[in-house]
Amino acid sequence: MSEAAEVKGRLRLRLFPRAETAVRGGHPWVFADSIKSQNREGKTGELAVIYDKRDRFFAVGMYEAESPIRVRILHCGKPADIGREWWQQKARECLEKRQGDVLKEGTDGARMINGESEGFPGLVADKYADTLVVKVYAAGWLVRWEEIEAVLREVFSPRYLVLRMSRNIVNFAEGLGLEEGFRGELGDEIVVFSENEIRFESAVLKGQKTGFFLDQRDNRARVELLAKGREVLNVFSFSGGFSLYAARGGAKSVTDLDISGHALESAGRNFSLNAHDERISGVKRRAVQADAFAWLEESGEKFDLIVVDPPSLAKREAEKEGALRAYGRLNSRAVAMLNEGGILLAASCSAHVSEEEFFRLVEEAAECSGRRWKELWRSGHAADHPANFREARYLKALCIEFN
Repeated sequence: MSEAAEVKGRLRLRLFPRAETAVRGGHPWVFADSIKSQNREGKTGELAVIYDKRDRFFAVGMYEAESPIRVRILHCGKPADIGREWWQQKARECLEKRQGDVLKEGTDGARMINGESEGFPGLVADKYADTLVVKVYAAGWLVRWEEIEAVLREVFSPRYLVLRMSRNIVNFAEGLGLEEGFRGELGDEIVVFSENEIRFESAVLKGQKTGFFLDQRDNRARVELLAKGREVLNVFSFSGGFSLYAARGGAKSVTDLDISGHALESAGRNFSLNAHDERISGVKRRAVQADAFAWLEESGEKFDLIVVDPPSLAKREAEKEGALRAYGRLNSRAVAMLNEGGILLAASCSAHVSEEEFFRLVEEAAECSGRRWKELWRSGHAADHPANFREARYLKALCIEFN
């Protein structure tokens, strides 16, 4: 859209100074109350050109007529053509970043596009073997879906492609005649893929997110290096990812703790998928279906390595204080259950809880135990989950050893 400023009828916006500064600084969202003026009503999915106070182009984004995030920024700087070739180039850049480092021998599952941080605001795409699952959070993508689907097929070459949507845009999609599910050739609802030569199942049609939590791959690998000879407890175990890595790393035993029987069954199937690996099949595994908070409080058991990786405890800002208390309670109790020389891996995926806040409360739990401890490492987002603005930085983990 190099001629954007000249095209008759183009949606043109001006922002309040603070919002303009934020966009220039790389923030990808323009909220409805940040728009100072616009030349007409916008339609969901159309491109909105943003001008500065001197009437000069400085950004372009995708307009969302019904969303509080009124514009999702696609480009900031000089005018550029936003079309098929633009999307192809962006997608190719995503693929190139993952080849060799993320997608390698023994790994055919990874996030291929991570939303705003890679130029596709409100859209993520995850690869599971030969299936690409695309989850859309912004209705604007649905307006141009045929074009985007063609680009994704061309660049990532999946055999099967699944479209999934956030709940808030399903009705909009129905109005366009779009439904969730396989696009074109029908594949399997449960896809088996590999991560560092460990096999997992992904429920690509109905599973949480896109079917699996790919973002903890690197932390799972770190746990494998710590597990040898240890009794391991995996709290909020879900599909057993940390347990499988711990088993392969030589754990004496693994205990999966989750309130969901469905999750524990999924973990059991993942162990079965790896029965050919004697390092995994030879480890004693126990599944405990219980509320994690209550079980940690009531159980008198001790472990050598405990992973505490709950689902998001603060999905909105109003839940933050309660989440902080919950994280403190969980990790304090986990520390109390560690044997001498034990290790705690505490993780959070709550975007409304900052890294600084989370690390501080875990450190406080360690201090309040009265035990000597040292930090082994802390981590954030994996390479295939880049996060280049504050709201995108949700994942953090801290690993502590107690003497």
